[in-house]
Amino acid sequence: MSFFIPAAFADGAAPAAGAAGTGFEWVFLVGFLVIFYLMIWRPQSKRAKEHKNLLGALQKGDEVVTSGGIAGKVTKVSDDFVVIEVSDTVELKIQKAAIAASLPKGTLKAI
Repeated sequence: MSFFIPAAFADGAAPAAGAAGTGFEWVFLVGFLVIFYLMIWRPQSKRAKEHKNLLGALQKGDEVVTSGGIAGKVTKVSDDFVVIEVSDTVELKIQKAAIAASLPKGTLKAI
């Protein structure tokens, strides 16, 4: 079966060329890691920190928007859930994590 696979002979100059490129490969690896950190990791952690601070500062009377687009006024805050008043007779119980943003006071009346 050896007639299907031709014999391979190594070139003596090839290892010297491969050793010269290893430093350049490290530059690409380090550059990729720096770009990954600056463009993905840091903004995502900053966004997560801001959202955590938003949820920790929620209190009765705040006007919020959920991730589903529902705007309302917070009437009750518990550990994991928030009750928001959407209209005079409608109150919705949602998870705290579903709150996307806090609105300035008076925004709901202006809508």
